[in-house]
Amino acid sequence: MDLSKLTPAYGSTKKTKRRGRGQGSGHGKTSCRGHKGEKARSGGGGTHRGFEGGQMTLIRRLPKFGFSKVKMVYQIVNLAGLKDFSVNSIVSIEELKKQGLIRHLNRPVKVLGIGDIDISLTVKANAFSKSAKEKIEKAGGKVEIVSNNK
Repeated sequence: MDLSKLTPAYGSTKKTKRRGRGQGSGHGKTSCRGHKGEKARSGGGGTHRGFEGGQMTLIRRLPKFGFSKVKMVYQIVNLAGLKDFSVNSIVSIEELKKQGLIRHLNRPVKVLGIGDIDISLTVKANAFSKSAKEKIEKAGGKVEIVSNNK
């Protein structure tokens, strides 16, 4: 056995068709491209990216300004997760990160009212649900809305 003696298996390779080499080849004259039309032309033929057969293209149909398709995605913190903080402490976004309640400092945080809180805390976050705000204030704490970190 020698690398120079290797050959492909029988039937696995095929000779390429030689087009445009006269009528005797069976692929003469139009070279299998048919008559006229876009794909019969030299220079590649075919259409540009995004072409939709003459229909108004998607990029031209979409509005170019005046709307935003970016949805605000909050990191969620439940009131039940705030029970480990000490009384009268300030719970900031950095503190939530240290406790492992959120993953990212640069993404907005929303506090939800799932669970109960019985200690007074000053909670700083980007958004609060109505029930979370009521429960924190009922326990004697304060709610502070901070602007987005972006």
